[in-house]
Amino acid sequence: ARGAAPLRIADFQEVLGEPTVALPKLRELCFSGIPFDGGLRCLCWKILLNYLPLEKALWSSLLKKQRDLYSQFLKEMIIQPGIAKANLGVSREDVTLEDHPLNPNPDSRWNTYFKDNEVLLQIDKDVRRLYPDMAFFQRPTDYPCLLILDPQNEFETLRRRVEQTTLKSQTVARNRSGVTNVSSPLKTTPSSLSEYEVLPNGCEAHWEVVERILFIYAKLNPGIAYVQGMNEIVGPLYYTFATDPNSEWKEHAEPDTFFCFTNLMAEIRDNFIKSLDDSQCGITYKMEKVYSTLKEKDVELYLKLQEQNIKPQFFAFRWLTLLLSQEFLLPDVIRIWDSLFADDKRFDFLLLVCCAMLTLIRDQLLEGDFTLNMRLLQDYPISDVHLILKKAKELQDAK
Repeated sequence: ARGAAPLRIADFQEVLGEPTVALPKLRELCFSGIPFDGGLRCLCWKILLNYLPLEKALWSSLLKKQRDLYSQFLKEMIIQPGIAKANLGVSREDVTLEDHPLNPNPDSRWNTYFKDNEVLLQIDKDVRRLYPDMAFFQRPTDYPCLLILDPQNEFETLRRRVEQTTLKSQTVARNRSGVTNVSSPLKTTPSSLSEYEVLPNGCEAHWEVVERILFIYAKLNPGIAYVQGMNEIVGPLYYTFATDPNSEWKEHAEPDTFFCFTNLMAEIRDNFIKSLDDSQCGITYKMEKVYSTLKEKDVELYLKLQEQNIKPQFFAFRWLTLLLSQEFLLPDVIRIWDSLFADDKRFDFLLLVCCAMLTLIRDQLLEGDFTLNMRLLQDYPISDVHLILKKAKELQDAK
């Protein structure tokens, strides 16, 4: 939505110019796509994701409070055990006596540190692969985190921590589909460390910022911690805020992304929690809902998929859990998210988008066999998201 029509921009500016933003009006505008111009999308997303209140007078104090809070998280969570106490005037020797890397006590800070490293290695592997077809995430940010990079502070960057963490045993991560990835951090794959240019000291790449956001989230939410796929949710949010044409906001892309991501995860986190899969808020229920909606809208297509035993989890699991972020190019994902975030029924519209995607390829699906149809669904052939959103809107209006 770059270079949107001046009239459309004026509509947004009018709604956002009021002392109290009229949320229903804003939702309606955003649903049809938010212009990139003037940082409108970044601002609207922050309101739609409940980061900014509707009263404009509260914005600056709230932003300052939240950004200070995020700095506090960085200080407390990305700091090596020992350094914190050493900085409080306790000499290094005393610190080491009391808590050292081999301390068997489960409450030991070092113990937590090593446990965190396992989560960090998984995050690291995933964020380095974010949108490999785009150079953006590999590029240095204009606003590196001075708190972490200032040599005076003795904080480690997470990148250095990953480089130092060479686990003796192989890291085994079971992902949700039951496939086991066995990866040894010692063996760097071609797409790993070696391939990326190492940025000079004092610089950090955008993927490192995303890594920090996810690491802090995992530390603050131990019940869910980090699950593969969260990187695909945080990526488009961070990209949007880090390319904000308004430099005053762009500078704070990291804390703003963190809080918007946290709010978004509060709404969709149940999709990531395996134990909830079969409950009413879990992902299985939502996948079934895609099929029951399809049955209402296009019974012939529904019966065909049933007959071929094409279960919704074969494709809808990824569509729903990752909010379609893996099915389209990033600018198109961002456009879809305009509509999803604007949906006051929160992601009901996503079910209709999934149905629209199915009905738009119905002729191919009705003719295809199991193998062909699986390929269509796992590598969706239509790239025009406007067509998909238009169809989804028609399905919604036909209710």
